[in-house]
Amino acid sequence: MSLPFSETTLVKDIVNIQPKTSDVFKRYRIDFCCGGNTPLITAVAAQSVNIEKLMADLQGIYHKEENQKDDVEVWTDSSTEEIINHVKEHYHRPLLDELAQLSPYVTKVTKVHGDLHPELIKVNELFFEFKKEMIEHTSKEEDIVFPMLKKLEDSTIDNADEMIRYIKELENEHDHAGELLKALRSVTSDYKLPYASCGTYTLVYKRLEMLEEQTFMHVHLENNILFPRYI
Repeated sequence: MSLPFSETTLVKDIVNIQPKTSDVFKRYRIDFCCGGNTPLITAVAAQSVNIEKLMADLQGIYHKEENQKDDVEVWTDSSTEEIINHVKEHYHRPLLDELAQLSPYVTKVTKVHGDLHPELIKVNELFFEFKKEMIEHTSKEEDIVFPMLKKLEDSTIDNADEMIRYIKELENEHDHAGELLKALRSVTSDYKLPYASCGTYTLVYKRLEMLEEQTFMHVHLENNILFPRYI
C-alpha cells in the first residue's frame, strides 16, 4: 500500500491525512502545530532526525489505521472466540491507547483556548467521563464477560442467567457511551472548528471524530453480532 504523503509533504498535511501521525511527530519533537507549514524533510533536518526511521514509523501508523477500517459484517459467521479476539485486538487495544494519547491534547487545548471557547470546558468534561467509563467497560468485558461467553460456547458455564445480566449491563454502558459521543458532537457543532484554529485544536476535533467512528463500529460488532447469540 503506497503512502499518500512523501518527504516533501508539509508536516501539517500529513497530520491532516492521518491525525494519529501526530503521536510520531510528538515523539520526534517535530512541531506539527505552529511549525506545521514546513516540508517534512526540512523539519527532520532541523531536528537531526533519521528520515528513513521516521518515514517507517509514519508508514506503520498509516497502515495500521487503514487496516482497521474493516467490514464488521464478515464476522457474522465467525466463532465467538474469533470475534472476542478481534474485538480485543482491533478495538480494545487501540481504544485504550488512543484514550491515553489523546488526553494531554484535550487538556492542552482546553487550557489554552477555554477562555475564548467555553464549549471546550464541556468537551474536556465529556471526554474524560467517556475515558473513565470505557476503561472500566473494556476491563469488565475482558475480565468477566468474555470468559463467560467462552464457557457458554463450551457448555461449561454454571450460571447463564448471570451472564445475560452482565450482557444487559454492557449494552446499557454502550448506550451511555453513545450518548457521551453524541453530546461531544453536539457541543462542538459537529466538530466545526473556529476560524484560524491552531493545529492542536484541529487535531483534537479530528481525533475525537475518529474515536466516535471506531467506538460505534466496536459497539455494533458486540451489540448486533456477538451478544444476540446469547439473548
